[in-house]
Amino acid sequence: MTIIRKIKLGFYLVVLAAALAYWYSVYFPSSPRSGQVEVSTLGVPADTDTSKIPEALEFAKTYGYSRTFAIPINLAPHSGNYRFFGVNLLTKDTLIRGLVAHGHCQSTENRYAELSNESGSNCSSIGHYKIGTKYQGSFGTSYKLHGMDYTNSNAYDTFVVLHSHSCIPLEPQEDDISQSEGCPTIAPAVLDEVMPYLDNTVRPVLLWVYK
Repeated sequence: MTIIRKIKLGFYLVVLAAALAYWYSVYFPSSPRSGQVEVSTLGVPADTDTSKIPEALEFAKTYGYSRTFAIPINLAPHSGNYRFFGVNLLTKDTLIRGLVAHGHCQSTENRYAELSNESGSNCSSIGHYKIGTKYQGSFGTSYKLHGMDYTNSNAYDTFVVLHSHSCIPLEPQEDDISQSEGCPTIAPAVLDEVMPYLDNTVRPVLLWVYK
C-alpha cells in the first residue's frame, strides 16, 4: 500500500469515528451521574403550586372573578421563600412572584405562619379574598381585602389589606423576613407590578391565602 493510500485510509477512519461518535451522542445521550444536578436547574426558585390553579379557576368561574389574573399565596414555606404569585388561571402562567410577610401573631419567633381569624390576633387568615378599593394609607398605595370565607371573615373590619413595605426584600433568602400586623405585605417593586392588573380589570381579582 502506497503512502498516499495510507493517508487517505487514515483520514476516512477519522471521519467515520467522528460520525459514529456524533450519532451515538444524539441517540444515546448520557444522563447525569448519581448525586449530580444539571446546571440548568441550579439556583432556580420554586414556582407557584399549579395543583391549586384548577380549584382557583373553578372559584373564579362560579363567582365571577377574573380568570386571567389571580393571586395565590402559599404560606406553607417559611417567609424567605417566594410565596406570593400573580398567575393567569387560564394558561397557568406565572406573571409575578415575590416574597410576602405573614402576621406575627404577637410573637417574634413565628418562622412559619400561624393562622387565626380572631380580631386583634395579628395573625394571617387563610381563605379566599376579593381585592377591593385602592386607597392611599399609612403604607402608601394599598388595596382593601374582603374575606369571603368563615376563616377570614374579619379581614375587612380589622383593616387587613394588601400593601407594600420597603423592609420586604425582592430575592429569596435563608433567613426569615419581617412579619406584618396580619396583612399580606410585599415589596414596593412587586406591588408596582401587581397594580396594572388590579387597576385595569373589569372583574374582581381573587387573592387566595392557603397553607
